[in-house]
Amino acid sequence: MDGILSKVARDRRPEFLRGQTRRGERVARLRIMLRESHLHTVCEQARCPNLGLCFGKKTAAFMILGRLCTRSCRFCAVSKGIPLAPDPNEPERVAAAALELGLKHIVITSVTRDDLEDRGANQFLEAVLAVKKVLPDSTVEVLTPDFSGRMESAARVLDPGPDVFNHNLETVPRLYPWVRPQADYKRSLALLEFAGKNAARPITKSGIMAGMGETRKEIISVMRDLAAAGCRALTIGQYLAPSRKHWPVARYLEPEEYAELRELGLELGFALVFAGPLVRSSFNAGEILESVRGRGSMPLRHSREAVR
Repeated sequence: MDGILSKVARDRRPEFLRGQTRRGERVARLRIMLRESHLHTVCEQARCPNLGLCFGKKTAAFMILGRLCTRSCRFCAVSKGIPLAPDPNEPERVAAAALELGLKHIVITSVTRDDLEDRGANQFLEAVLAVKKVLPDSTVEVLTPDFSGRMESAARVLDPGPDVFNHNLETVPRLYPWVRPQADYKRSLALLEFAGKNAARPITKSGIMAGMGETRKEIISVMRDLAAAGCRALTIGQYLAPSRKHWPVARYLEPEEYAELRELGLELGFALVFAGPLVRSSFNAGEILESVRGRGSMPLRHSREAVR
């Protein structure tokens, strides 16, 4: 596979892939507040191209359970290593930061913690409870790892009633052995299906990255699988390699291709497909939730004939 991608285009990124670069005093203050609170954000750890815009709007996706991940996905910039034990005070610090920022929609994600018996589920539960206690009118989205397929851990995360249960498939199953060697495509699909059937607020969401070497047919196949699993919302964005040591970009999709994928997704029955070059799973998460709710309780059309 590495040989296949050795001819990856090395041209300068297209203009439409220039990230939001807003900086300034507000962004600096937010960074200081996060550091003083000993909190991490996936925005910084994953080097999101929208960081400046989101920080400028005083929004962030909090990353709990430390900053070291136990897996070695080749697309991800989050640090790998042997993590420390979960900090019991972390959920309260997340809640305090969300309150200080005056957030209406809070995203809570984490590194993968295969070293923990519950895979970090209890920390998610405590964080959701802490946020809802100080911001009862806010909405909360959890963006979880796969918990090694342990549905009892997923059920624990669902107990406090997060408004959105998000778990990203990231890429097509053919690329998993190289890009996500410790993950399992079918296991992730099963997790999303379980969440959709057992969540008090059944809004499930997933995301994939384009341009990693997959084909259009493979992307559509993943979309079909997600729709069949009951997933309500889908994000699709351009993969951008964090460094030369990470999985290379195979190609840059044009904006028109994302528009086409969005229409195909709606035909498959998703309530919302948010697709574009700079789209990320947590970007505009609050707006995505409102859009899905605006579609009401329209059932998904689990048709595998919608797109050929």
